[in-house]
Formats: sequence, structure tokens, C-alpha cells
Amino acid sequence: MLIDTHTHLDAKQFDEDREETIARAVEQGITRMINVGFNRETIPTTMKLAENYDFIYAAIGWHPQDAITMQEADLDWIAELCRHEKVVAIGEIGLDYYWDTSPKDVQHAVFRKQIGLARELGMPIVIHNRDAHEDTVRILREEKAHEVGGVMHSFSGSWETAKLCLNMGFHLSFGGPITFKNAKQPKEVLKQTPIDRLLLETDAPYLTPHPYRGKRNESAYVHLVAEAAAELKGLSFQEIAEITTRNAMERFSIR
Repeated sequence: MLIDTHTHLDAKQFDEDREETIARAVEQGITRMINVGFNRETIPTTMKLAENYDFIYAAIGWHPQDAITMQEADLDWIAELCRHEKVVAIGEIGLDYYWDTSPKDVQHAVFRKQIGLARELGMPIVIHNRDAHEDTVRILREEKAHEVGGVMHSFSGSWETAKLCLNMGFHLSFGGPITFKNAKQPKEVLKQTPIDRLLLETDAPYLTPHPYRGKRNESAYVHLVAEAAAELKGLSFQEIAEITTRNAMERFSIR
């Protein structure tokens, strides 16, 4: 039994075989999936998936790459949708300094507003952080994100950054990169992460684990991430599956 805590099954890459892809995940023992809607196009499609499948839940928010498009009405829309019983988190939100699609000051403002909304609603947040470790941690601290906590999605920072996030009550989530031969840092960080703060994900259709790297990722492959995590932690597959499933269910308040 496993939970894919971050996937994008509504992505266009699955348009030809979405139902089959979801069925493969279930056959592989993935009992729950959290689909992430992150802009005006993907929030409705994420909500539709969550309503159509009992075992698919939704996280909704505004991605930093799309920050420049967010309007006040969008924040109100997210707040309204968060009343839905299948919405378990606000995200993915954060900062992205790799893609030059939204100015940093706009990203910061949108990030802060969504942390504020999460605190108002008492919901955990899912953090996207690419090449922006220092500013991400600073804004989380300044906006009192520790009051709700959440998940550092596809964590790629150092152990020093990880400790700062853990101290604010966040879980660290790992995906395909921990299966890559040369990905030393995420492997070392995972080894040091407290077992009760560890989550697993795919970020499908992206970040495909070995041996399928370079091909489309899918939620069924979270079992490959679990196998790598078990080896790094010196645990059995069953142990890592049980622990990370329990962690996810508690973090996102799902049954």
C-alpha cells in the first residue's frame, strides 16, 4: 500500500490513456493519489479527477511560474474550492527562479497571499522551490507557515535547508531523483530525514525514476521510489510503504 502524494494525472500527456494509467497505479498497490492543480486550467481538471475517483484527492494553488496571471478573484476561487471535502492542501505554491516567467516580487507576493489563506483556513501547504532555497525558507518563516506546516515537494535542497524546513513542521517529499545514480544530495538528505516526516511522490508525468528515466512518468512508478527509499533507510519495502502511507494520511488528514 502506497500513496503518491504529488501527481498531475490531468496533464495532457495522459489524454490518450488516463483511465488505464490510473488503473495501473491501483494494480501496483497505489491506494491513494493527490493530484495537484496549479493554475486556471489545471485546478478544474484536478477537481474533476477528485470527484470522479474515490481514491484521488486534490491539492490546489497557484504555481510560481504562473504568479503573474493570478488575480484577487483567483484567490477567492481557491478559498471557495477548499471547502470541498476532497481538497486536502493548498499548493503547489512557492518560488521558481529557474524559469523566468514571473518576476520575483510578483512570485513573493502571490506566495505570501496563499500562505495567509492557508493559515486562515487551517490547511497544509505544498511547496514548490526551484533554485530559491533561501527566499523560500525566509518567506515561510516570515509568514508563520509553521502554524499549518505542509510538504516540501520533490525536495532538492541541502541538509541545512532541510533542517530549517523540518523545524517549521514540514514533511520532506522525495521522488524519481533518489533513483538516479548521480543524485547524491537528495539521497543523503533522505537518509537523514526523520522517518515520521518522510513522504513519497512521482510528480508524474515528470521526474521519471530509473529505469524509465527519459520516458513519461506515472503514479504506478512510486513503487520504484519506495524501493529506493527503503534501501537508503535500511528498511524493508513493506516498512517504508506502511510508514510513508501513515505519514501522508496524517499530514493530509485523509482516510
